Amino acid sequence: MARFSLFLLVLAFPVTAKADNPWQDSPHGPMLERIIPPGFTAPMLPEPDSPGARLTRRYCVQCHNLANPAMHDAARWPSIVRRMVPRMEGKGNMGKLMAEMMSGVEAPPLADEQAIVAYLRKHAQRPLDPKRFPEVNSPAGESFRLACNQCHVLPDPRRHSAADWPAVVARMQKNMEWMNRVVGSKPMPGEPQLKIEDINAFLIRHARR
Repeated sequence: MARFSLFLLVLAFPVTAKADNPWQDSPHGPMLERIIPPGFTAPMLPEPDSPGARLTRRYCVQCHNLANPAMHDAARWPSIVRRMVPRMEGKGNMGKLMAEMMSGVEAPPLADEQAIVAYLRKHAQRPLDPKRFPEVNSPAGESFRLACNQCHVLPDPRRHSAADWPAVVARMQKNMEWMNRVVGSKPMPGEPQLKIEDINAFLIRHARR
């Protein structure tokens, strides 16, 4: 729970980049590292050579790991980016600590901010339509529904092919372990058990053909 609280706390404080992971040299590096799980890298960005991708790399890794555009749906990205920019300017509810953490950070001008938002929205998570996939609300969709809802909207199963989904689910499992969320060492009585094989089975049944 402590890790998750820290994740939520610092998610509001993204930053920008002049070099790979410059936040590692910050005295607050260990805390900044916890904002976003590692593992998503620049070559994995969609359209990696586009202006939007370049701006995302420039600004959004100054104090945390690179975020996958699919981390949020298109409706949510504008408010997230808008909330982060003042923090990058050293403003926020952490007072002097915020100004100290953001020392040397470059905040994007409005045109760059808008380009980043457009890029993130273009490649954002596409939400599942429960009318098209009613099975999501049945016992067969329970593990998928409960696991994925914790971090983002339920993804459209057609986002990936049946062959690709297991690797995506494995990466998400590592992210959940990183944030100390779904994956626990001991189940509690009455707690629904999230089975990776059930999640994969649901996604593969409805995946892109």
